[in-house]
Amino acid sequence: MTIRPATAADAPSIAAIWNHYIRETTVTFLPDEKSVEDAERMIATDVCLVADDGGVQGFARYFQFRGGRGYVHTVEHTVLLAPGTAGRGYGRGLMKALMAHAAEAGRHSMWAGVSGENADGVAFHAALGFEEIARLPEVGFKFGRWIDLVLMQKRL
Repeated sequence: MTIRPATAADAPSIAAIWNHYIRETTVTFLPDEKSVEDAERMIATDVCLVADDGGVQGFARYFQFRGGRGYVHTVEHTVLLAPGTAGRGYGRGLMKALMAHAAEAGRHSMWAGVSGENADGVAFHAALGFEEIARLPEVGFKFGRWIDLVLMQKRL
């Protein structure tokens, strides 16, 4: 497995992975699928890495937590794996590389916003040293139901 920066050529794979979670799960509260062009824009603007093992097996990105100079040292991230690839080390590899990149870039902390229905996502982040800071009740809405958002932080 290679962890490397994403390129525009990875955009179709990234969009396909993201769209699986948008269509099928409450891992993300996003209702609208991502186009290849959306993925290309994300690759061009955010730090974005892919796990490549003969093809893109997952991606991770980070971006400034909120707008404005006061938040420049704080980032939020996304990590998503191709369906059926959990437990093979892709997520851990992506996150370790992403956190190292953020630390080297002078970022102080990284945040995860994890669906309250995603117990595996909460456990994954906790195993990487993220601490649960808050649970925001019923802030997401998808598939006709309200869903909590768990905010987790890791100081880099």
